[in-house]
Amino acid sequence: MYSQAGQETGSGHSHVFLGAGHAAKERKTWAVIALCSVMMLLEIAGGTLFGSLAVVADGLHMATHVVAILIAALAYRYARRHASDRRFTFGTGKVGDLAGFSSAIILAMIALLVGSEAVVRLFQPVVIHFSEAIPIAVLGLSVNVVSAWLLSPSAGHDDAHGHHHGRAHNQAPENSGVHPQQDGERARFLTPYGEVALEINEVGGPPRFRLRFARTALRSLPPLVSIETLRATGELQLFAMRLSGDCLESSDEIPEPHTFKAVVRIGRGDSLHEEEIQFAEPHGHATHDATHRDHNFRSAFVHVLGDAAVSVLAILGLLAARFLGWHWMDPVMGLVGAGVIAAWAYSLVRDTTKVLVDVTPDPALEERIRRRIEVDGDAVSDLHLWRLGPGHLAAIVSVRTARERNSEFYKSRLHHFGSLSHITVEVVATSSVGR
Repeated sequence: MYSQAGQETGSGHSHVFLGAGHAAKERKTWAVIALCSVMMLLEIAGGTLFGSLAVVADGLHMATHVVAILIAALAYRYARRHASDRRFTFGTGKVGDLAGFSSAIILAMIALLVGSEAVVRLFQPVVIHFSEAIPIAVLGLSVNVVSAWLLSPSAGHDDAHGHHHGRAHNQAPENSGVHPQQDGERARFLTPYGEVALEINEVGGPPRFRLRFARTALRSLPPLVSIETLRATGELQLFAMRLSGDCLESSDEIPEPHTFKAVVRIGRGDSLHEEEIQFAEPHGHATHDATHRDHNFRSAFVHVLGDAAVSVLAILGLLAARFLGWHWMDPVMGLVGAGVIAAWAYSLVRDTTKVLVDVTPDPALEERIRRRIEVDGDAVSDLHLWRLGPGHLAAIVSVRTARERNSEFYKSRLHHFGSLSHITVEVVATSSVGR
């Protein structure tokens, strides 16, 4: 028996595991800090000059959010500057998660302070200066809305589905058949050549498209069959199909993730039939977010969004108190706002903690890795999957095999999992895998 360890390292292997758009997000956080700082200074200076304690208090409140967002900006800067520092074994991708956790704690403290103040005011009402409080709340809301827009994940980013690719796709003829019936990574639809079943097959090898025609059509297969995939990034890939047993199979394997629109083209010329089928990963969006979500950027966004929500609730409470005489509405709206912020803080703490303590981010992906390796009698004896940074996962796999295979063989089986940025494979050769 012998063991062999293989690691996807080497003289040129990168350990930079920063998220997509890292620099752009850093610039956005600094822009929001500048905006909030200007607002903070104007309120403190104006309140001091005109003797308004309410304005000064709101300026100090804005200062807490400047500090919280400053944590996010400094985390981006630190992670970028030390991305290639060899002292960080797996890079600085988790610095943002640590900053997100810290910001979540600050959010929780703010929720606690707002809630406690609201409870005190319920039993000990204070005099409200509506002429000052309402304009301040409106001004604060406008600053938060602009900040939230700057930190929005979609700000300045075109929807991938709206890109124009410079080529026209023929539309499927009207009344050409029923809509595809889809179940996970399988779909069935009708064509002029009979019923067709399309699936992504991963059994016994890398994932490939398989297209099965009804038995009556096997004797006269269509002259031309191809599948083209369109991903949210705008990437197009064409798959040629070849005869394999009782079905057609794509010559090329399908890269991960399996989330795309597949356009099936059968026939040519006037007899061309097209069918569009949307594929999505079977584990859905939750684990995709666990892999790709930038918790540092999310924490900054939640801070300004939470403050905007509190501003809206404060305006409603103040208006109700001024025009309806419901003075209890102001502290009640404060309690509601505290509850909203606390819920967001809990969600952020929960998600960042999972990353910091290396909880498996994608159990479904872990199972697919296991299935990809366990072919021809090979067995996975140990498998660890964890997140290195937004969009970057690491895996350690221990394989027991009775065949003469090295670590590179198994890494080649996993190379199409795009989110796997660092792979370590240990190969243990045995005379009998089941022993």
